[in-house]
Amino acid sequence: MIDTSPDMREQLLAADVSDVDAVIWTHDHADHTHGIDDLRQLMHLRDGTPVRGLARPFTRAQLEAKFHYVFHGRGGYPPTVAIEDLADRLIIGDIAITVADQPHGSISSAGMRFENGFHSIGYATDFNIMTSDMRALYTKLDVWVVDALRRAPHPTHPHLSEVLGWVGELGPKRTALVHMDHSMDYMRLVAELPQGVEPGYDGLEMVA
Repeated sequence: MIDTSPDMREQLLAADVSDVDAVIWTHDHADHTHGIDDLRQLMHLRDGTPVRGLARPFTRAQLEAKFHYVFHGRGGYPPTVAIEDLADRLIIGDIAITVADQPHGSISSAGMRFENGFHSIGYATDFNIMTSDMRALYTKLDVWVVDALRRAPHPTHPHLSEVLGWVGELGPKRTALVHMDHSMDYMRLVAELPQGVEPGYDGLEMVA
């Protein structure tokens, strides 16, 4: 699972998910972290075994500072998450994960490519510059899930025309736009986006 958004509980219930192999945090901003307390219920369902958590060192330090009790326990309550550094390459289950750091204003976020030997999925949220490492990470994907905040430029997020340009350059087979603000009307996007590009929505499932 990527990030612990404030509505994580509702998303897990809707997807009928009661356990995860790991949680990977892209960065420490509130909209990506503030559902973290609901991981405690997953820990209980695992008979008290903490959930595996991974984050880049800077993000990990920020998370541990803000949510110390989640990772180290407090007042007799055990830790909910066993946190570790997110490496450039790792394997979880049968999925190989490659990570690149993405400029996101004054900080960075973790961008990821997931591969199982047959299919590839890229996840790119919260960035404002496309680096050479990111281009290598996101080239020739089966599915690219990518931030497209709005139509107008933004200082810390990509805007729609930028993303469509990268889609043309990097060549994913399918692209789902996420992290959109209120100005991005779903039906208007469906009518005007090119083939292979679609707006994401809650509960969307994509098959490569």
